[in-house]
Amino acid sequence: MEKQYYVYILTNQSNKVMYIGSSSNLAARIYQHKQKSIPGFTAKYNVNKLVYFEVTNDPYSAVTRERRLKGWVRARKNQLVETTNPGWEELVV
Repeated sequence: MEKQYYVYILTNQSNKVMYIGSSSNLAARIYQHKQKSIPGFTAKYNVNKLVYFEVTNDPYSAVTRERRLKGWVRARKNQLVETTNPGWEELVV
């Protein structure tokens, strides 16, 4: 079985703040965000609601996609989330 890599989008409860990241272990990474175990942006702004993710088998593709998404304007990021999660519901992994 090939290793999987994830690009994900988190938001806060009011969907006002957005964070984009990548990880090889999505469940563990989301847990870290929820526990605020790593100081930084997501802990400061309480960004821990998973609303979107993509899967790839290539780590370089994941990092490239993460960087590309970070460069998008907010409206385009919103559209991406709404393609698979129109209600901005919290996804469970």
